Amino acid sequence: MSRIAIIGAGSWGTALGIVAGRAGHEVRFWYRNVEVVEAINRERVNTVYLPPHEIPKGVEATNDFEEALSDAEFVLLAAPSHVTRELVSNMLPLLQPHMIFVSATKGIEIETGKRISEVLLEVLNGDFEPRFVCLSGPSFAQEVAAGHPTAVVAASQNLEDASLVQSALSFQNLRIYTNTDVVGTEIGGAVKNVMAIAAGMVSGLGLGTNSVAALITRGLAEITRFALAQGARMETLMGLAGMGDLVLTCTGGLSRNRFVGQELGKGRSLEEIIGGMHEVAEGVKTTRAVYRLAQHLHVEMPITGEVHSVLYEGKKAADAAGELMVRPLRGERDNF
Repeated sequence: MSRIAIIGAGSWGTALGIVAGRAGHEVRFWYRNVEVVEAINRERVNTVYLPPHEIPKGVEATNDFEEALSDAEFVLLAAPSHVTRELVSNMLPLLQPHMIFVSATKGIEIETGKRISEVLLEVLNGDFEPRFVCLSGPSFAQEVAAGHPTAVVAASQNLEDASLVQSALSFQNLRIYTNTDVVGTEIGGAVKNVMAIAAGMVSGLGLGTNSVAALITRGLAEITRFALAQGARMETLMGLAGMGDLVLTCTGGLSRNRFVGQELGKGRSLEEIIGGMHEVAEGVKTTRAVYRLAQHLHVEMPITGEVHSVLYEGKKAADAAGELMVRPLRGERDNF
């Protein structure tokens, strides 16, 4: 059995901790919210983010980085992307070359356009080469904790490290596959959140399943163009980290990003929507990062552009949907 540190105790981090605890690993959550830490340790439930699922024995929580990271073999990064750089910087004196860093964060840093693997490499700044694995795929935290069959992928340039994560976290209902395409896996997990906001807007506008299906299909083409321009592999985007996660997030009722889009489609303001949510909808910030990076890379991303206009330029969701329908006609595979 292994010692696992999980940085972040939102719903997804908690679900992974529950699975790891059930598998017999010794798990330590780090979280800054005292209420969550105390609930996990005293009540054996994360009452804020993942009730009513019981936290197994061997899983504890702390506000102390040193306590969380002591003797850890795996460090799971499960905090929102926009705070990851700060957290890793704060942990830096405690990080060791033998640790395997597992990113369960599906986002891109706004200011730099960097993926989590790139942020980690930059913060370490040559201290050592991090053993990095990206964990991504179609996975709602509530369903994982409830024991519903779930398949995700662990991606690393070092297949041995991906296999170690696969062995450590595959348990009962959670099945993990491996690949070596970190770029494609990270991008698929991040940009699908942008598409989920778009799919939610379509639903909130009262449009039907024809519209949602078209959005998902063209969204996959858009994600694929963006990922291939950065060195990803096509097959990754056709798999769990691409199409699988995209379909789930665009159609599932538990999707926070889809919820944001749906409420925007109904006419609510972004500030009002975000103000009423307990957890971060990664797609809101990721939209800005992807939009900027796509412009820099000269990659055409019309859906992302319209979502950006709604989120940050005051455009109405109905007008954004209309813009997509009047774009010039083209071949389905043009510029794929």
